[in-house]
Amino acid sequence: MKTRINGDWVVGYENGGHVLYRQACVVYDGDRIVYAGDDYRGEADRVIEAPGCLLSPGFIDTHVHSGHRALHKLLTDHGRADLFGQPYMDVTIARSGTRIQGYPNYLTQEEAQVDPGIALHAAFTVSELLRNGVTTFVELGGHVIVQEALWRQCEALGVRGYLGPGYDSGRWASDDDGNLTRVPYPDGGLHLFNDAVAFIERVERDPSDLVHGILVPREVENCSVDILRRTVAAARDLGVPMATHAGYNVIEFYETVREHRKTPIELLDSVEMLTPALNIGHANFISDSPRLNYSGGSDLRRMGKSRVSVSHCPINIVRRARVLDSWKSYREAGVNMTIGSDTYPRDMIMNMRTASYHGKVMSHDLTAASAQEVFEAATLGGARSLGREDLGRLAPGARADIVAINLGRKDVLRYGPIWDPICSLVECGVGDDVDLVVTGGEIRMRDGRIPDVDLGGLRAEAQAFAEKVWGQVQDWDPLRRTARMMCPPSFCPDCE
Repeated sequence: MKTRINGDWVVGYENGGHVLYRQACVVYDGDRIVYAGDDYRGEADRVIEAPGCLLSPGFIDTHVHSGHRALHKLLTDHGRADLFGQPYMDVTIARSGTRIQGYPNYLTQEEAQVDPGIALHAAFTVSELLRNGVTTFVELGGHVIVQEALWRQCEALGVRGYLGPGYDSGRWASDDDGNLTRVPYPDGGLHLFNDAVAFIERVERDPSDLVHGILVPREVENCSVDILRRTVAAARDLGVPMATHAGYNVIEFYETVREHRKTPIELLDSVEMLTPALNIGHANFISDSPRLNYSGGSDLRRMGKSRVSVSHCPINIVRRARVLDSWKSYREAGVNMTIGSDTYPRDMIMNMRTASYHGKVMSHDLTAASAQEVFEAATLGGARSLGREDLGRLAPGARADIVAINLGRKDVLRYGPIWDPICSLVECGVGDDVDLVVTGGEIRMRDGRIPDVDLGGLRAEAQAFAEKVWGQVQDWDPLRRTARMMCPPSFCPDCE
């Protein structure tokens, strides 16, 4: 069935890039787009009117961790200074002899199997992404059980997921005094790697285009050279992309240099992992950063020469007093910039705005990280990182993944007069402005409502689950902090 969506603006695609049309339409037949522009003369079986809306490719979130992020809420304006702003070390490493609650990515597989939050985490994650106009996402490293739950949600809600169980050769642990150490696995993590490959093989055999595999060695400092080399070989054999966290953490950077006499980026280069098929999470602590006082490094040149992708998660890092040194320098070096949400909120529009504002400040250039550039990162950049020429664009032959963003809402004055809808979206928009989401030619959300999903009920369930987790934090926190000690509520004189 041929469907036509009419909007005030359409982000089309010509000559390798986006192009904006006024008073235009998108037409799709089945799961493919057949037209995007302002002069369609053909017939359509169905017409959807989207007055005041910008019709855009669905957003591609290249850095997602499943969950409702209850523990990360305890780091708002607070945290351990000795961890240099790295959030997961602060809230997801348990004291020796204890186990963490409420955060699936750092449980053992045995613990994850009995964790009551796995299904809730997956439902919350995929629903939030869909509500905010994300039609494709990459999950970086949850357990097999987490990926299974996400797979079910992707199929149920119609969101594209690149899923791959995370693996490593060891993990961070804490002693009774809160001192961190790295503990290797007896087999160097080979069992986790094999589980990931088996899962990906199963995903790739599935005929649905909603779910695909991705190889995710979780953090470079916890991965052996052998595991990294196996990853490169498996990616070639399976024909799937790769993702990892590297250059994301002061401790990780110096641990890698100490152990290998190479920076994390140099280590990845040494095993031939720096390729266009690699998405590097964050890569803001690289040898070129003045914050690391590392002499003679050339990480940025290496990444650019290899055309790797960086999943830049601006909201997550800036609230931990971290930042990407220069968006402009990364682009000029040849790095493919993409946008990820990482923690919360999974709002790509807010993340675009944050990337733009801080990109200008850190590049010392008011023209840097323009609305056009960050919008491209959230669409075409994400598609390039996955090797997908049929995503991230509204063009004939591309997948019919379309979002309608209401810039003409009559219940708000936030947008004001609109000269450039892309600038207005990046400067003034939020995810709640997404009215309509189509993936694969199927309407997945309309008028902000997802069929069979009670967003209010889902949020209430997450709140109740979080309250239980917050009440138990002291049972596993390395410093035995309660939730109120970790994050004293605002304007609470008795919480110090």
